[in-house]
Amino acid sequence: MALHITGDTAADALLTDNPLALLVGMLLDQQVPMETAFAGPLKIEQRTGASDATAIAGMDPEAFLEAFRQTPAVHRFPGSMATRVQTLCQELVDSWGGDAAALWTQDDPDGPEVLRRLKKLPGFGEQKAKIFLALLGKQYGFTGEGWREASAPYGDDGSYRSVADIVSPESLTKVREHKKAMKAAAKASA
Repeated sequence: MALHITGDTAADALLTDNPLALLVGMLLDQQVPMETAFAGPLKIEQRTGASDATAIAGMDPEAFLEAFRQTPAVHRFPGSMATRVQTLCQELVDSWGGDAAALWTQDDPDGPEVLRRLKKLPGFGEQKAKIFLALLGKQYGFTGEGWREASAPYGDDGSYRSVADIVSPESLTKVREHKKAMKAAAKASA
């Protein structure tokens, strides 16, 4: 299994190998292009040397914010997103022993349970949790019973709705076209 989300080999390798990086990328995936969000964990690691929840949660907030602000910025809203990443990491330390993968591996959970766990995380609402669950099921090897149903419609086979469906430049284009059509439909109905 190898993820191909950002178009950057090193960033994609980190997402593939580090469950926390993948979770942080998903957290950052708002109001920036998907590639920017999911490349964020590599920038964080390169600038801070930290790649685990305990280290990130324990960093001085001002130093962590400075890492977010360096050019190119990790996110277009470095202040709020740096705080969110540290808050997420602290929650992982407090509730999951710092192990992001425990969300989908501890006690062999089914899809609905993983969705419930994700929705408890700071910064993960219903939609973000469903998209991340679909990503786990479609590309990260999660096979818990009912994951497709729990992540619907993002878990639908053959769909191009979200980051869960990006496996190539072509699929990225299809996801972008879907998002563009959804925004146009929403604008037309408003």
